[in-house]
Amino acid sequence: MTSGGASVAYSKGRKGQTLIIAVRCQGEGKIKVAVRPLQVSFSQPCVADESSTNYNEVDLTGADRGGVASVEAPSGVRWSMTIGHGAPMRAESPEGG
Repeated sequence: MTSGGASVAYSKGRKGQTLIIAVRCQGEGKIKVAVRPLQVSFSQPCVADESSTNYNEVDLTGADRGGVASVEAPSGVRWSMTIGHGAPMRAESPEGG
């Protein structure tokens, strides 16, 4: 796991694939992730005594291209990130519909 800020490059995927980003963190604070060139960002709260993972799927035009994901995190927060491409997830249909 890493602490502090860092940037991770990711390769391009196949046309029509989404970008999938899994972030795991531990430590008191919040991490911020910015994905370029997609202009997407999100934050994730982290807890001191627990390791938590958040999965994010980006299904926008250009998600199949390569880019960079940058993380900002307090020095007391440890984190790791996995980035890949895959088929878009299907939305769950409402029950009884």
